[in-house]
Amino acid sequence: MKLLNVPVIDISSFRSGTAAQKKAVAMQVDQACRDIGFLVIDGHDISPEIIADMRKVSRAFFDLPLEEKARVARPAPDVTRGYIGMEEESVGRLRDPTATAGDLNESLMIGPVDLPPAAYAFSEAAGKHFAPNLWPASPEALRTVWSAYYREMGKLAQTLMRIFALALGLDEFYFDDKIDKHISRLRIRNYPAQASVPVPGQIRAGAHSDYGSLTILAAEDRPGGLQVCNAANEWVDVPIVPGCYIINIGDLMARWTNNTWVSTLHRVVNPPAGAGESSRRQSLVFFHNPNYDAEITCLPTCVSKDEMPRYLPITSGEYLRSAFVTTQN
Repeated sequence: MKLLNVPVIDISSFRSGTAAQKKAVAMQVDQACRDIGFLVIDGHDISPEIIADMRKVSRAFFDLPLEEKARVARPAPDVTRGYIGMEEESVGRLRDPTATAGDLNESLMIGPVDLPPAAYAFSEAAGKHFAPNLWPASPEALRTVWSAYYREMGKLAQTLMRIFALALGLDEFYFDDKIDKHISRLRIRNYPAQASVPVPGQIRAGAHSDYGSLTILAAEDRPGGLQVCNAANEWVDVPIVPGCYIINIGDLMARWTNNTWVSTLHRVVNPPAGAGESSRRQSLVFFHNPNYDAEITCLPTCVSKDEMPRYLPITSGEYLRSAFVTTQN
């Protein structure tokens, strides 16, 4: 039967187990990615302390006055760096161009913290995917903490891509050379307590799918949370399991698999009226994106010899560049 709710999968045996144990994990992940596009993972080996440090320093940034946060405002729609204020973005617009209401969150984002060789990072083809990060002056520890967390997320994403490779019937290391200079984004979203009633149709984050290969999310169990649209066209809550990460695949992975795996619509809903400060919510989000020159074309295991791929080839960088601009007001 098709999964209609998000499963919890322990990946620890993939990291240190036998070939058979690795395959067993990969099979569970394959079903989740085919059926609902989301899973929750335990056994990821990310330190609870580094997650706590991220939450603390990020909350301190968002507590700053708006004029301080605006000093590192996003410089342009095609530059995925810096601060984006409340209602300045509509992530639902990529799927619904008529969407007008801005999302009820603010965010800060960075890109790679360790650059590849300059000839690659700053070539014409690279565009702005390796644009410099905009670091706020306060909190002083933010740059150090975020940089360390970004590196940890890169390692976890590599492990997940290796699980994906086995799940898709490929060599475990198939994706390694396609993500070794990845253009991923670390983005922390702050969902403040809502002091006024939203306009009709306005929620914390509109219904959308993510753009890249996969997303790694550390969420908080607060009123007004993440929902995913399942195969029965029902909105279901994504479970918040202590110590676990929420993983979902993005549009590029769906393209890569010829829609064998699904990039699922999801949203962040408003808290109940009167929820007050308990509804403030913060999400640590790592959007893993392949190298900008990685060709996203149908994987050999995802099409029969008599079948045509659903999509024309496109590079990771080309696809992401257009998606980033579309979501802006």
